[in-house]
Amino acid sequence: MPGIIENLESVVPIIVLIIILLLIFRMAIKIFPEYERGVLFRLGRLVGVRGPGLVIIIPFIDRIERISLRIVVDNVPPQEVITRDNVTCKVNAVLYYRVTEPDKAVVNVEKFYEATSQFAQTTMRSVVGQADLDELLSEREKINKKIQEIVDEATDPWGIKATAVELRDVIIPESMQRAIAHQAEAERTRRAVVIQAEGEKQAAVKISEAAEILSHQEGSLTLRTLRTISDMKNSESTTILFPFPIEMRRLLPDLDKILKESENFQKLQNRGE
Repeated sequence: MPGIIENLESVVPIIVLIIILLLIFRMAIKIFPEYERGVLFRLGRLVGVRGPGLVIIIPFIDRIERISLRIVVDNVPPQEVITRDNVTCKVNAVLYYRVTEPDKAVVNVEKFYEATSQFAQTTMRSVVGQADLDELLSEREKINKKIQEIVDEATDPWGIKATAVELRDVIIPESMQRAIAHQAEAERTRRAVVIQAEGEKQAAVKISEAAEILSHQEGSLTLRTLRTISDMKNSESTTILFPFPIEMRRLLPDLDKILKESENFQKLQNRGE
C-alpha cells in the first residue's frame, strides 16, 4: 500500500500539469466563422483584427473581442413627434446596419449597438419634425433616404455602415384620421363630377356630329325614326306613333306657304262670320 500511495503522489502533479496545459492551450486557440472577426488587444494596446479561421493568442496577455459582420436589424421604438404643420403623431422604424471596421467599432465607441440605435431614434425625430403630415404619409422613401444618410454619416467614424432605414408605422390622432377620410371622400367626389362632366361633353360632341350627318344624308332621319319605333315596341307604353318623314318637305317645297295661306284664310273666314 505505501508503494501505491507513493506512486499516486508522484502522478497527481503530472495530471494537474497536463490539465493546466490543456486549459492554457484551449484559451490560446480561438476559431472565428466567416461572418465574425476578432479585435486583438495585447496588454491593453490594439494589435489588429484577426480572423476568420484559427487564431492563436497569448493567454493572460492578449484579449480578443468577437465582432459580427452580419447586418443587424434594429427596431426603433415608437417616437412621439410634432410635424412641421403641428400634428402630433407616433412614428417607429426599422434600421439596418452592419460593422465594416471592427477595430473602430470597439475602440471609438462604447456599446456601438446601443449608440447606433439611440442616434437613429433622435435622427428620426428630427427629420420627421421637419416634414408636413402629407409629406410624411406620401413621401416615405424620401424621408427614409434622408434618415439613412444622416445616420450613415454620423456612424462612419465608428466603422458602421447604415444600409437602410424604413419607417414602419405612422400613428396619427383619431380626429386627424377622420379629417383625412373626409378629404379623401371629397376628392373622390370631385373626380367623379369631373369625369361625368367630361363624359357629357364628349357625348354632346358626338351627338352634334351625328345630327350634322343625319341632316345632310337623304333617308337617314327616316331610318333613324323607324329604328326608334322598333326599339319602343318592346316597352309597356301605350303611346301610338305615326312617323312623318322629314324628307317629305323637300318633295313639297311650297308646303310652308300653303299652310300659312290656309291659316290666313281660316282667320278671314272667322272674321266674316
